[in-house]
Amino acid sequence: MRGITGSPELGSVIVGVDGSEPARRAALWAAAEAARRGSTLRIVHATDTDSRVLYLSVENIERVRRAGHELLRETAAAITELHSDLHVTTEFSGGAAVPSLRRTAGPRGTVVVGNRGLGGFKNLLLGSVGLKVAAEATSPVVIVRGTDEGTERGVVLAAVRDEHDAECARYAACEAEIHKASLRLLHVWSILGSAGLAVTMLDDVEEIVGEHVHHLIAVTDRIRDEFPDLNVQAEAEKSLNVAGVLVEASRHADLLVMGGRRTPGYIGPTLGRATHSLLHHAHCPVQLIPRHGSGQGSDS
Repeated sequence: MRGITGSPELGSVIVGVDGSEPARRAALWAAAEAARRGSTLRIVHATDTDSRVLYLSVENIERVRRAGHELLRETAAAITELHSDLHVTTEFSGGAAVPSLRRTAGPRGTVVVGNRGLGGFKNLLLGSVGLKVAAEATSPVVIVRGTDEGTERGVVLAAVRDEHDAECARYAACEAEIHKASLRLLHVWSILGSAGLAVTMLDDVEEIVGEHVHHLIAVTDRIRDEFPDLNVQAEAEKSLNVAGVLVEASRHADLLVMGGRRTPGYIGPTLGRATHSLLHHAHCPVQLIPRHGSGQGSDS
């Protein structure tokens, strides 16, 4: 693929701000991402005052509105100072944050939000807005995690579960190109998830391993064919803790890209167990790519 900037895979960048430190980090990451893409950065602040007009005084609503507009102005000014050529827009919404972000993003925009907390245990948790945005994602979502601001590792990591993750890997390849980084495709599988708790014969194990390697090779061949100038590394690893391996791998990446899964009975249509764990514990920003149509399966 040529000319990634402005391509259908990478649209505009939308960031939600609320005045918190995690939101500030998210805005800075989003600005750098928009600059890499050569796209617009849209800064959104939502107050949810429309649903509270019966409970808030006119004076309080006006105070909240003034504070919101000032936050947008200050955020845009700070970003423009760092990225003078970046096209930045602001949007104030009296509605709830999640629908406001999704409306601004449309079908192709990437929504960026911060993780909750300023330190300690709270820093491991994901705020309600971030969780809802990720769980109900209809376009790419990035949760900005990690504390090493400005430290670049030169690696975009993509979690590959099966051949249906080819589009997710393709998106990660686009990110690797604009980040001027290499792409690491990592397939992690659990033999218990594949064969259950029963004792498995050696021939069965070899067949299971071969099946998992086949999935990874199929995705890797497609990416290498489409992105011939990109440094692509592919690895398959067996573990009892899929999420744990990905969390550790995220220590050495600038961005972790994952495909969303529909898991009945879990959190939202795109957020399975492993994805949920990564959004809470990864050491770098996590990008969730929703999967539409066929190919949605379990996420252990």
